[in-house]
Amino acid sequence: MSIDLVPADVQRAAEAALDVAQRKVKALVANHPDYFPLYTMGGKWKHDFDPWTNWCEGFLGGQMWVFADRTGSAEWRSLAEHYSTLLRGREFDREVHDLGFTFWPTWKRWHTLTGDAERDEVVVQAGKTMALRLNEKAGLLRSFLAEDSTFIDIMMNVGIIFYAAERTQDDELRRIVDTHCLNTRRYLVRGDGSTAHEGIFDLETGEFLRQSTQQGWRSDSSWARGQAWALYGFGTCYAFTDDSRYLDTAIRCADYYLAQTDESGVPPNDWKEPNPRVPYESSAAAIAASGLLQLSALTTGDQAAGYAEAAFSIVRTLCGPDFVAHEDTIDGVLKHGSYHETHGYGVDECVMWGEYFFVEALDKCLGGEWLATKR
Repeated sequence: MSIDLVPADVQRAAEAALDVAQRKVKALVANHPDYFPLYTMGGKWKHDFDPWTNWCEGFLGGQMWVFADRTGSAEWRSLAEHYSTLLRGREFDREVHDLGFTFWPTWKRWHTLTGDAERDEVVVQAGKTMALRLNEKAGLLRSFLAEDSTFIDIMMNVGIIFYAAERTQDDELRRIVDTHCLNTRRYLVRGDGSTAHEGIFDLETGEFLRQSTQQGWRSDSSWARGQAWALYGFGTCYAFTDDSRYLDTAIRCADYYLAQTDESGVPPNDWKEPNPRVPYESSAAAIAASGLLQLSALTTGDQAAGYAEAAFSIVRTLCGPDFVAHEDTIDGVLKHGSYHETHGYGVDECVMWGEYFFVEALDKCLGGEWLATKR
């Protein structure tokens, strides 16, 4: 979609918010060099609270690559390369299900800008490593949490396996990733388009046992960030495959998100939770905005226009003073995000994935690539 179709007020707001983001990231790397934060506590990135899992290292360098691409700055380019290089070796990490989050914003952007084969090899290896998580009996990639668990979050990481399969022409990789995505569609996406956070399966038989949640209100409710992962992730699957089942799922997930969220476009942590601790989970909205922009590029006519306008509405809200942290007392950019409300980690704070997907959505509103594949 052309930038000419982005409303002028959204473009102005995006430019202003990106200026704040660059200022905050410069301060972060100056004050805490080579540090990869997950969430703020009391507005500060540096603290010793529990990370729960190791999954956010790609989001800081990913912002730097966006800044470098937009500005042509040699300083941002050098920082982006440095923070990406610090991740080298993680492409063999079998402890997490988040290698897409690690390498897509960093090494994939690096390869896209340079065409360098060595950068591509790292991205492909990350996809191959992630594919090793498949439980053949269940037909699902296991989460970091347990052998019998899968997460909806994995749908935002599977693009790197599709990419690896495409680059290597490896039919087995393609079988693995399609198997997981179609089974996630079957077991974690409900008929109304809502999603479960977690699925539990039997290790002996592979039988799917039940839906569960780690970060939502209940197993039968819908955790908003997981819903955003799904609408974006299934759209990415369709962009790689042209399989209409993936597009149908992305649309149903998007329509559920939009139907449940008020005019601000920013959901609570879980729509079904009575008396939520905080009214907003801004990182879910940032992910949804970027995913809806992608979905508008994958659909046509009024449907495409509707998804784009929904994304622009979210961006307008997130760029407002209630969400953008202009004040220096807060280290991050996007206020009112939450990491893990059940554990009490990073509740009503800035979160690093919220920062990245906010920057990504802003970049798209200013002419950046709208499709996650960008081969």
